Amino acid sequence: MRALFNRLCLLTLIGISSSSFAQMQIEISGVGQSLFPIAVTSFMAENNLPAKVTDVVRSDLANTGKFFNIDPGSTVQGISENPDLSFWTARRAQALAIGDVKPLPGGMFEITYRLFDTVKKESLGGTTVQVSNQELRRAGHAIADDIVQRLTGERGIFSTRLSYITKNNKQFQLMISDSDGQNSKVALTSIEPIISPVWSPDGKNVAYVSFETKKPVVYVHELATGKRIVLANQKGNNSAPAWSPDGSKLAISLSRDGNTQIYSLNANGSNLKRLTVGSAVDTEPQWSRDGKSIYFTSDRGGSPQIYRMSSDGEVLGNASRVTFKHSYATSPRISPDGRYLAYIARAGGYKLQLLDLKTGDVLGLTQTNYDETPSFAANGKFILYATRIGSRNVLAAVSIDGSVKQTLSIPGSDVREPAWGPFMN
Repeated sequence: MRALFNRLCLLTLIGISSSSFAQMQIEISGVGQSLFPIAVTSFMAENNLPAKVTDVVRSDLANTGKFFNIDPGSTVQGISENPDLSFWTARRAQALAIGDVKPLPGGMFEITYRLFDTVKKESLGGTTVQVSNQELRRAGHAIADDIVQRLTGERGIFSTRLSYITKNNKQFQLMISDSDGQNSKVALTSIEPIISPVWSPDGKNVAYVSFETKKPVVYVHELATGKRIVLANQKGNNSAPAWSPDGSKLAISLSRDGNTQIYSLNANGSNLKRLTVGSAVDTEPQWSRDGKSIYFTSDRGGSPQIYRMSSDGEVLGNASRVTFKHSYATSPRISPDGRYLAYIARAGGYKLQLLDLKTGDVLGLTQTNYDETPSFAANGKFILYATRIGSRNVLAAVSIDGSVKQTLSIPGSDVREPAWGPFMN
């Protein structure tokens, strides 16, 4: 079993501040030839902005591995005039996005866009976003989300956020960034490791493990204010926090009674309750999407495997084994729709696997050998994880069918322990 408890944190910064490190770089591979061609013209009056919203929109669409950006050249198109859709069809675009930027009092901007089906020659609607000049990337993400929703029927994930840990020399930082790794900010800096960050369902808090008292302690950190509480500081190891679907509770792993076991407690740290009762090591809890079950890693059968029990604990019945294909399976993560279980298996290396909980089918998603800590995107279509490429510790993302792969790296930094944030509304 991965050593979750042996990584030994003195805090020097709490709250959100700008990062001085380089932004994340994304490399995309595995995309096919059937990409959807779309043209996103420069929005009217966009040059008055400190940054172009349409650059963010085009980048987001390309990062999905499903869209191909038709070069709009120098075309600037506002929504007050009907676009020449035949012109864009001739350039092989099947969809066209145009927009306006309107300044508002108080340094705000109103950005309105419209989407067109160039083949059917019809409008597909659009949206309006009001932002400050510091939030222009958020506007671009919102528009890209709307485009994906209208063209594919799937909810876009560009407005979600990531958390991850960077290590530079002997300094560790908990980072919060946009879904594409850009606009990164420091939430926490430590001279000791920070591990296991996990988002609350409302996206306002991150729970993590800190060693600032020379032992692992679980904290809940409010991102907007930097305020935090000690969630668990029991005797021994306190680790592996996981939020319940409604955010009212967390499951954690504690060694307070000798061997490591699963416990639950309220989000304010009260009402601690032991859930597993065996003599094995039970760790890495994850709630089912209906909150009725908890998946966890246990070596009760001799080697680590993933099991499921009632969220009320094993006293209501024995836990049942879930993984059978591999002799070693850890790090369970449940997809947002509850259909899939992602986990790490020993299969010629430590590789990311996807188990269909309905059919029992298992799909190996990666060819790397040191995969860790998977995390589903909020729409369940991608999985973010940590891995090693050559001598670099990087983050990677893969679509659940394995067809689209991304590598996310920060020059000069060791990056690990990713967690993909939820939808914010």
